[in-house]
Amino acid sequence: AKGFWQLMRPTAVEQGLKYDWYIDERSSPEKSTAAAVKYLKYLNSRFDGDWHLALASYNGGPGTVQRAVKRKGKADFWPLAEGRQFLPREYVPMVLASIVIARNPGHYGFSLTPAELPPTDKVTLPGPVDLRRVAEWAGVPIDEVQRLNPELRRWTTPLGSTSFQLTLPAGTGPVVEARLAEVPPEDFTSLQWHTVRRGETLQSVANKLKVRRTDLAEANYLSARARVKPGQRLVIPRAPTTLLAAATDRPEPVVAKARPATAESMLASAPSAEPSGELNRVTYRVKRGDTLSSIARAFRTTVARLRSWNKLTSDRLMPGDRLTVYTTRAATGH
Repeated sequence: AKGFWQLMRPTAVEQGLKYDWYIDERSSPEKSTAAAVKYLKYLNSRFDGDWHLALASYNGGPGTVQRAVKRKGKADFWPLAEGRQFLPREYVPMVLASIVIARNPGHYGFSLTPAELPPTDKVTLPGPVDLRRVAEWAGVPIDEVQRLNPELRRWTTPLGSTSFQLTLPAGTGPVVEARLAEVPPEDFTSLQWHTVRRGETLQSVANKLKVRRTDLAEANYLSARARVKPGQRLVIPRAPTTLLAAATDRPEPVVAKARPATAESMLASAPSAEPSGELNRVTYRVKRGDTLSSIARAFRTTVARLRSWNKLTSDRLMPGDRLTVYTTRAATGH
């Protein structure tokens, strides 16, 4: 069971929620609430409008309640729960008590303030997109993107989706949509791929790549027993080992002592001053999945400084590019 409504996976899928390697909509408060209401309505109709039995079914399963009714010969929750011989007793009374309190919270010593959700934007993505890339485009921490999309289980939106709706802070949607229109699709994500060779199986590929076979299968929408064919492309189910916007790991730079005057002049053109200390010039080679934001975080600097130091006219980076970074000894010692 998972999520606000503690839905089991099969029940959630039956009620229309999506579950795969990339997504678990039980973690979405909005979507799981709609599914829970749908399921409760179904249980209520199954037990002829008896909400007590419907609630007991929600807790223990409709099969358990039906067997208890058959054994006891009565379709009444209270006799069934008496002595706990047929049904557990606690759940239904607790729900009923919660309803009584919610209808008159002040009478029972509660002070409730209705919660207001912050405004958000919805952006429809044409394919899988790396959440770090979205965070950089939107100018927000990646944690904020993940918080607004709790159903996402990975660092990327679903591989097989061509219309996934991503929730973003209000005002950032148009910015992300503009970037999606101008950036090549191959730069949307940092997925790693493996091309199947003759004689390979899911298990042998998993062993070679040092990943679990079930993860390899699920990430590619395959069954664990599926056969793969030569030339078939498989996404490798592991997070990129390159810099993450939310990571604390630091790159291993090649350090060359900078002339004080040159470093100072470069810093003077930046929007704010670097931390005090002896400055060093660092040459960093861009890896797949890196963004200006993630590199700036790693070196404890800003995207604006990176653009200034390297005279960049766009945010697009290619693996193998070399960037010059001015930093302190403390920042390069990680």
